[in-house]
Amino acid sequence: QVQLRESGGGVVQTGASLRLSCVASASTRRLVTMGWYRQVQQGPGMQRDKVATIGTTIHYEPSAKGRFTISKDDAKNTLYLQMNNLKPADTGVYVCRYYALETGIGAWGQGVQVTVTP
Repeated sequence: QVQLRESGGGVVQTGASLRLSCVASASTRRLVTMGWYRQVQQGPGMQRDKVATIGTTIHYEPSAKGRFTISKDDAKNTLYLQMNNLKPADTGVYVCRYYALETGIGAWGQGVQVTVTP
């Protein structure tokens, strides 16, 4: 069982920056993909959309490109998301994801709230 602990959320104004962190209880080195997902209320349920992932390659959702930077420090087993020029549409709960290809072990964090005011 891999534990993930996120931090760095908050309430900021449009145009501000935040840096999210996610510390994993397991190694993030070999054949591990990690990512950030944004969870928002969608009708009666929750919708979770991919924001950025990092493994052998890096992927961003279109609205994150040029504003967000995902990175990983394997020495600290920590994933980061630097978010610049934040917009109200970025508001949501940001959830960390861990997946180890060799073991098939996956985990989700509890999430951290990011609120961007106009």
